[in-house]
Amino acid sequence: MSGWWDDAVVYEVYPRSFADADGDGVGDLRGIIARLPYLASLGVEGLWLTPFQRSPQEDQGYDISDYCDVDPLFGTLADFDELLASAHAHGLRVLVDIVPNHTSVENPLFEAAVAAGPGSPERDLFVFRRGRGEASELPPNNWLSVFGGPAWHRAAPGSQTDPEWYLHLFSPGQPDWNWENPRVGDYFERVLRFWFDRDVDGIRVDVAHGLFKAEGLPDSPTVPTVIDGLRSNPLAMDQEPVHDVYRHWRRVADSYSPSRLLVGEVNLPPERSARYTRPDELHQTFAFAFIKLGWDAASWQEVGAQLARVRDETGSSPSWALENHDIVRTATRFGGGARGRRRARAALAALLGLPGAVYVFQGQELGLPEVDVPLADRVDPMWHHGGVSRDGARIPLPWSADADGAHGFSPSTGERSWLPTPEGWGRFSVETQEGSDDSSLALFRRATARRSDLHASGRFSTGEGVSWRADDGGTAARDTPVRLIARRSGGVSVVVAMGDGPVVLPPGELLFSSEPLIEGLLPPDATAWVG
Repeated sequence: MSGWWDDAVVYEVYPRSFADADGDGVGDLRGIIARLPYLASLGVEGLWLTPFQRSPQEDQGYDISDYCDVDPLFGTLADFDELLASAHAHGLRVLVDIVPNHTSVENPLFEAAVAAGPGSPERDLFVFRRGRGEASELPPNNWLSVFGGPAWHRAAPGSQTDPEWYLHLFSPGQPDWNWENPRVGDYFERVLRFWFDRDVDGIRVDVAHGLFKAEGLPDSPTVPTVIDGLRSNPLAMDQEPVHDVYRHWRRVADSYSPSRLLVGEVNLPPERSARYTRPDELHQTFAFAFIKLGWDAASWQEVGAQLARVRDETGSSPSWALENHDIVRTATRFGGGARGRRRARAALAALLGLPGAVYVFQGQELGLPEVDVPLADRVDPMWHHGGVSRDGARIPLPWSADADGAHGFSPSTGERSWLPTPEGWGRFSVETQEGSDDSSLALFRRATARRSDLHASGRFSTGEGVSWRADDGGTAARDTPVRLIARRSGGVSVVVAMGDGPVVLPPGELLFSSEPLIEGLLPPDATAWVG
């Protein structure tokens, strides 16, 4: 089934760091409402809101304790309803983040499970097991948490009568649901319908390849790493019964008019991820093999070709992204400094020229770099449990050049922002970039406008495939010119100059360029669309 999402540009809003209306140093729903005109001006079709539901905020909201309410940190349910209505009035769709793999230790159902004790129906909603060793002093198996350390925690530490541990693939504050119990599926159907009934346009599914675990929970034959723990432990992820869940969710989504979007975070190789977007399952998954790339033409070609093969075999198209709240920002990942920012511009322009949906992380349109947050200010549980911090991509957005209120993120009389803004952050601000036709923000707006025009004219067609090629650009220019070409089946080519020299464009009309041409050549670290 086709829908608005097929070729949409969707903007990820991380509420904590987007805009703070009440001055407490944390972004909120009313801050988003106030900035909706800005979001509409970007030319995006949708907004994905990361979790704002009730949560003790151990994992910045991905430990949800009540899936059907708003955490007071962000506002009220009435604020959300106003945000949704105002977004729709601005022509923007809204996606809500749902976390079905795990919940919070403060979820009343988990609190009841701990209190009820071993063997109770309450505990069967979660994954409780007796520990190993004579006194149950060892975890039930050797699985590691993604955040570091064992993936198990004692239900009642020190108890002589409760030998059980509970499974948490993430932090100890995030116990995993037991999807073998049908009551869990019923619970989440009510959650879906709660948001769909409020007229939400879709759901982003966190850790969509999770939910079920291998029967018997055997030891993993490999020792997972912290960052890639779920992919390197296939016993904890990508179990076959998960597909029946999404087949049911798809029937629920399609029962609404218009149909609601289901997009999954599926951190698996392309051939496995594609199985989640079969015609009766999720509409989209993120192309995780792409999101981790550096600035290297051969790697882009290899991954792009792999995704193209999967598309030809399954009919599923990836949803392109290069940044999100868990990933080092591209301006830093692609080399840092002025050149890294130029490459980040070119990469974003390349994605916007490809067929299919594109997901953009807030601040990517500004070319924000990763920030090295001082050790004392880091709050990411991955840092405290496993020594890896994602805080650097989550710094509050700079709205104004002036440093007051964390550069306009908060009222000038407000509290210090929840993560500190670095010196000089104002030079990346919306206010500063609004005044320059050469800014990353201006480039992004030109690209989305051109993309929209090309869709309207039929030059960019829904459902196109793409072929990938990297070569030397066919020129004897200085240093090493490398040309990456992603050719849409409709005839438009996306050309990226990824080496140290300019490259020759293929024949055709120049539709868009991230940088001015130099004597007909595309300069290094630039992208052009040619049709």
